[in-house]
Amino acid sequence: MLILLDRDGVVNEDRADHVKNPDEFVMIPRSAEAVARLNRAGHKIALVTNQSGIGRGLYDEVMLARIHEKMRDSLARAHGHLDALFICPDRPDAATARRKPGAGMLEEAMRQFRVGPGDCVMIGDASRDLEAAAKIGVDRFLVRTGKGAKTQAAGLHQDVLPVTVCEDLWHAVEQLLGPASGSDDGDEDRENGT
Repeated sequence: MLILLDRDGVVNEDRADHVKNPDEFVMIPRSAEAVARLNRAGHKIALVTNQSGIGRGLYDEVMLARIHEKMRDSLARAHGHLDALFICPDRPDAATARRKPGAGMLEEAMRQFRVGPGDCVMIGDASRDLEAAAKIGVDRFLVRTGKGAKTQAAGLHQDVLPVTVCEDLWHAVEQLLGPASGSDDGDEDRENGT
């Protein structure tokens, strides 16, 4: 299976002012271990991330590469890795189909790994992640980290349902793979509009 991950608010802590350098990049607890668990289970993992900070001139591709180097180092320490990385630098006011809620990056990832929507899962913290996945029939998980709790509290639009809601990436992976030995039970539920 191909696991499509949003970055900010799912893998690392979200910042209202953007993650602009490696010092501002802080992993969410157990997110690296969650990625490693997916790796061990044989799943492919593609990060699909809007990075409008590039389009806004807040940082450039070189700085983003340094940020992602720190992320890869954090994943490697937990024996995890990404199989692909898709970045959209578009500003919201100059969005192409690649920028979520457009499905362009998700479709690129599916083509690269030669899988259909039934063999994919999108894990995100914002309605745009869910909308992008719903457009192409990919199953949707919402984590309550980052913007997730606010996204859930605002109510999920009928067009994106059903959505599996989990506390964080670790618990989303437990929902996909079953509990890890010795782990605590997380709170998960399925939002179905009822």
